[in-house]
Amino acid sequence: MHVLMIAAENDAIPGAKVGGVADVVRDLPKALPQHDVSVDVVIPDYGQYATKFESRQLASVNVEFAGQTETVTLFELFFPETPNKVRQFVVQHPLFGQGGHVYSHDEGNRPFATDATKYALFNLAVCQLLIESKLTRPDVLHLHDWHSATIAVLNQYAPQYTELANIHSVYTVHNIALQGIRPIADDESSLRHWFPTLNFDQSVVADPRYTHCYNPMRAGINLCNKVHVVSPTYAEEVLHASDANNGFFGGEGLEKDLAAAKQQGRLVGILNGCEYAATPTSKRNKVNIKPALSTFLAPAQQQVKRWLAQSAQLKTVHYLANEQINNWHSQAPFTDFLVTSIGRLTDQKALLLRQPYRGKTVLSVLLDDLARVNGRLIILGSGDTRIEFEFMQLMASHDNFLFLNGYGQALSDQMYLHGDLFLMPSSFEPCGISQMLAMRDGQPCLVHAVGGLKDTVQHLENGFSFNGSSLQEQSDNLITAFNDAIKLHANNPKTWKKIADNAKSARFSWQESTKQYLDLLYTPA
Repeated sequence: MHVLMIAAENDAIPGAKVGGVADVVRDLPKALPQHDVSVDVVIPDYGQYATKFESRQLASVNVEFAGQTETVTLFELFFPETPNKVRQFVVQHPLFGQGGHVYSHDEGNRPFATDATKYALFNLAVCQLLIESKLTRPDVLHLHDWHSATIAVLNQYAPQYTELANIHSVYTVHNIALQGIRPIADDESSLRHWFPTLNFDQSVVADPRYTHCYNPMRAGINLCNKVHVVSPTYAEEVLHASDANNGFFGGEGLEKDLAAAKQQGRLVGILNGCEYAATPTSKRNKVNIKPALSTFLAPAQQQVKRWLAQSAQLKTVHYLANEQINNWHSQAPFTDFLVTSIGRLTDQKALLLRQPYRGKTVLSVLLDDLARVNGRLIILGSGDTRIEFEFMQLMASHDNFLFLNGYGQALSDQMYLHGDLFLMPSSFEPCGISQMLAMRDGQPCLVHAVGGLKDTVQHLENGFSFNGSSLQEQSDNLITAFNDAIKLHANNPKTWKKIADNAKSARFSWQESTKQYLDLLYTPA
């Protein structure tokens, strides 16, 4: 069997990662060859990858896009660690190169405009490369998130590509909150502007809430043979309408399409896997003893200084982080309770932490509760500027809080090793990878029991969880569970060690997931 994966991100290529989809597109192709499956992976060339890395040019093709003829070029990239039966490709065009940035950030009333045009051209290029046999015709066409969904539209409705519709297609929803919605017409970034001669069924591709708009994610769900969401629990949650006021996030307007897919036997929930072979060797991994915090603070401070040096203007959040690290350095060696958290700072990840609670925020309450046992919290992440500012203010007022406003793989790896409890109170989490990485390194997690978090963390067995039918109830239960974990760590070390050991021994392997891919997704019914 041969699989062609189309995605926006791929962590097998340095610089082509933003979120968890990049981990999947890196790891899943490595696992499939053990089941006699060959895999090609294609993404746009954002940062001159074809010149940075060993590569060869395979083909150039012309496509008609937005009333003009565009030339796109296909390169194969070569990396020493790429397994046999896996090939990495990029498609090059001036529209894709953004100085190495994967995504654009359009402000105001034109969300996704730049990216939607970019990925529409990329999708068209892939179809043309397939029809001209410049890419190997696959047995399975695997599309990831909205960025590749327009391939399904072109295969279904463009006469020159209809033979591609015979290829078994799989569509994976990694993040249903981002759907790539654009107008159907009357905009430079619209379906009719990109493909002026395309005749399509608007009832299949239009957004159900904004019927004058094209929704590529809805198109992928409706037009592909199989629809995959990345955990069994999430596959149930997306069948229900979201109720943001009460803290429930489900199908985000696509629940009826997903329910229809389930009724037709096309919807499948399979948990993502985690790589275990790359577990770093450390004292903690042998006897589950965390290393001294000082071994984290030194590299953290170096990273903060590098962030400071990126701008001629002093960024307050980095200055305060540096001051906090100096403060911690000046104190006696830290041996008390350490909580860690890593992730993009969005409402998905931080909504509950920002909820008002008795004149404070939930995060402020957690910090106060932590201070009573001399505990500390470290958060690593960036994203929404409002959230960044709020966290910075809390760092200024809480001596036990270090906010590292950025991201670094080495820092996150160390945080998984150093922490006693990993905090992940996501309002929704299709699968989640951070909880798996923390557990892998023997750090139990406190999670909101939604999506993949519910499928991986069992309360008082290998971690801690909470839920609630409203934002207030979720906030109450998060604070209660947090304090219960603190008390258990202090008063019952044997039980705590058992939970930590269970977390460390839990396995969510790609090998198990790939068996389900083959049986439930890749094999035609």
